[in-house]
Amino acid sequence: MSRKTILFYAILVIGIGTTYAQKEIECKAKLSISHESVKTSKYDEAYEPWLFVRNNCPELNLATYADGEKILKHKIDSAKEGEKKSFIEDLIALWQERKQYFSSSTPIGEYDAKACQLQYDYNDELSKSKDVLYDCFNAAFKADKQSFTHPKSLYSYFSLMVDLFDEGKKTDTELFNTYDDVSEKIQVEIQNYSEKLNALVLRIESGETLSKKDIGRKKAYESYLKNYTLIQENIDNLSNARANCNNLIPLYSKDFNTHQNDSVWLKRAVSRIYYKQCTEDELYETLVKQYDNVAPSADTKVYVATVLLKKEKDEEAYQYLEEAYRLETDAYKKSNLAFRIGVIYKNKGHYSKARTNLLDALKLNPSNGKPHLLIAEMYNDSAKNCGKDNFHQRAVYWLAAQEAEKASRVDPTLQKWVNQAVANYEAKAPTKEEIFLSGLAGKTLKIGCWINRSIMVPKLD
Repeated sequence: MSRKTILFYAILVIGIGTTYAQKEIECKAKLSISHESVKTSKYDEAYEPWLFVRNNCPELNLATYADGEKILKHKIDSAKEGEKKSFIEDLIALWQERKQYFSSSTPIGEYDAKACQLQYDYNDELSKSKDVLYDCFNAAFKADKQSFTHPKSLYSYFSLMVDLFDEGKKTDTELFNTYDDVSEKIQVEIQNYSEKLNALVLRIESGETLSKKDIGRKKAYESYLKNYTLIQENIDNLSNARANCNNLIPLYSKDFNTHQNDSVWLKRAVSRIYYKQCTEDELYETLVKQYDNVAPSADTKVYVATVLLKKEKDEEAYQYLEEAYRLETDAYKKSNLAFRIGVIYKNKGHYSKARTNLLDALKLNPSNGKPHLLIAEMYNDSAKNCGKDNFHQRAVYWLAAQEAEKASRVDPTLQKWVNQAVANYEAKAPTKEEIFLSGLAGKTLKIGCWINRSIMVPKLD
């Protein structure tokens, strides 16, 4: 190679390097300008400098994509009819570019689900078929279930399956499998945020004052739990309207031989038949025994206990319940198990044992208020049997109201039910006139029988 040729290439390389360096400097400057505009919500001002960075230095900084999402969402919201589509498609393209240049910071399930949800929300502009939208969510869920967490997207995913089922495009099996997939995912997220919230609740109960940051986290965790609980209720309603014993029993009977050694299938079949109250059919017992045989666990022992209770073999059933509780080691799952056992004892009228299990459930998961409501309900049901006279018996309703109020303090999602319960209990408690005539205002009454608690009579003003 001649000297002239070498010199030419050297100058070319230097020139290219200089050009790239100048472009990078310009990109950084424009990114700074656009970022400052985004921070003050001046998205239209941010658009041009941001677009330059995106087109010329796509790998420069993750902020290009975080800010770009805000800018394009603003463009979508403020665009006139007929102009939204291009911005919608551009936002989807932006997420794809983020995945290309910053893959480690772009979870597939989260961002693919966001793209699916955007298409779902703006389907009037995009005109996607339900099949295409469902396939979009399904692919995102299957690709990365762990980061597919947004409550709204989980609901959209399942509701599309329901629509396709109603149109005859999906089978019963596909519908129930999708329900189980989504429901199990919701329960994972509820456990996740419950455990995070529990840590903060325990700090509060120990007398610690939370920082402003922790208070914000607590509100966020409570909000997520509220949303996940609402979504679970909604998909339950969609599923329940299409699942009954008349179609569940034939479906699981037909598939039993094929899946009799599949622990996941058995778990889902047993759970669905149990919660749909199809347990009178002999298939339920067959499924329960096989489930316990294939994958014995705390869960299977509870289901065996339900079969024994149905056959009025109560003592044997209670032994299985105790074994189930011993087997479970995960604190959150153990809490749910204690709650289920408490419900069983409550329904059998063994209130003291029920309360013991419900209190265990509270210790293991203090942010769950449902045990408080059930204990309050048992106090209410026992009022006429606990107390030496009418006044003492009706004083039990104050105790029930106090217990119910604890539920909403730890679990804001229960506020509606707490308000109804408290109003009901207080309406049955002694009136101010009766308190005055009794001469017991401000005094503490001992409630007997299994309740074995004390309650202070309200003071009169």
